[in-house]
Amino acid sequence: MPYSARMQKSHLYSIFFAPRGNERMADLGMQIAQQYLSPFDKIIGLLGVAGSGKSMVIKGMFPGLELTNDDEGVNVRPLPLLNLDDTGFYTAHTYHVDIRFESAFTQLHVLADAILYAVSKGKRVIVEHFDLIYEQLGRNAHLLIGIGEEVIITRPTLFGPKPKEITDIVFKSVTTRLMVHTAEDLCEFVLARQDIGPHLYEHADVRHGFILSFVNEPEIDFDALEAGVNELISEDVSVSYFDETHIMFGEEVHRCTGPRMHVRSAGEIGKVTFLKELLREPITDLYLLVGVVGEITDLNDLHNIVLS
Repeated sequence: MPYSARMQKSHLYSIFFAPRGNERMADLGMQIAQQYLSPFDKIIGLLGVAGSGKSMVIKGMFPGLELTNDDEGVNVRPLPLLNLDDTGFYTAHTYHVDIRFESAFTQLHVLADAILYAVSKGKRVIVEHFDLIYEQLGRNAHLLIGIGEEVIITRPTLFGPKPKEITDIVFKSVTTRLMVHTAEDLCEFVLARQDIGPHLYEHADVRHGFILSFVNEPEIDFDALEAGVNELISEDVSVSYFDETHIMFGEEVHRCTGPRMHVRSAGEIGKVTFLKELLREPITDLYLLVGVVGEITDLNDLHNIVLS
């Protein structure tokens, strides 16, 4: 058994907060590759709904890999994975396939055979929506990554977990992530009215909420901030994709680093609550603004992650 595989044979689960910006998702993908990916892994399965950030994690894990479901690559036909023997002497080592997308063109058993054939040739295959082809493959992935409100990383054994055990978690939790991301952008939108622009803070993550971290202590009217965000929610302002770096709140364009990851209207959020003071982080010396979808009852709950 390769050394890297031996080192991870007792690995059950690792969990990260799922960040809500494309750059942060790509950075997390890089971290996952460094910590969990073995050079001997041949099938990497990703699980999550459309727009959850699977492609950005892949881009972070495998920089330069051509994703066959990208807008730029959608017309690359035939699918490289299906033509493994027709690519000449120099062939790729790593292939990508989006099962949900490709199933519109190719039967699942054909895709499964292509994946297994590639593996038999020593290739690596990155499989998005792995749950849709698991039964046809008749085997699990070497590494499974589920993306919902959290990112769950597991190295399955004969005893599991099976893909459905991960999808049952991430499919349910991703709704909260969409609400939180929209609430985070609404917060930015309202802060701009207080002349607090995005150049003054960085983003961080917390369970069911978000954090904006400031180097210098800002003057924030917490009551006005909370009232402004919840007013937009009560008005059920529409939320729509504008381009790769912007969304629209109603008719107003707002910059966003993850524009495909939102609820369709602010009313779906329900309510946002802010901690009415800035927390001082003693290690980094940053000032933290904390917002949560719903109510803040206990600060300890904001990092209480449960696989359920």
